[in-house]
Amino acid sequence: MADETNTVSDLSDLSSLAVDTSAAPAAPATPLREQELDAQGRAYATGRRKDAVARVWLKPGTGKVTVNGRDQEVYFARPTLRLVINQPFSISEREGQYDVIATVKGGGLSGQAGALKHGISQALTKYEPALRGVIKAAGFLTRDSRVVERKKYGRAKARRSFQFSKR
Repeated sequence: MADETNTVSDLSDLSSLAVDTSAAPAAPATPLREQELDAQGRAYATGRRKDAVARVWLKPGTGKVTVNGRDQEVYFARPTLRLVINQPFSISEREGQYDVIATVKGGGLSGQAGALKHGISQALTKYEPALRGVIKAAGFLTRDSRVVERKKYGRAKARRSFQFSKR
């Protein structure tokens, strides 16, 4: 290696051989992530909120949402909870295009609806990676870390003290 001496003329020869980089095609606007599907062609994701955990399978369909073997209108009777569940579809303009099958455990109905929303958002980005930017900007991919504070000893609740008695 030390025997070779490079001159300026050698460099000029190299520059003439160099490929013109300005003519190179621009990088295609493909998503950075790949589509993740199981053997049945479904996208799977887990959503969490408070103490609730939702396991979600997403596949193309008519927009039917099944939670623990029951329809979403039966399981989530309150319209506000159904609105929460359908937020990922409405923000990505995919209403009525996917069927959702979910099993939910733990927590109350509100926490379960939040967990289902989180799981649907995750599964939607796995099925269509191009939607990730829209769903992430809405904040649906972030797990809401707020949980109930534990009860402390010597107190009535987490922070509430027992009533003070003067006499």
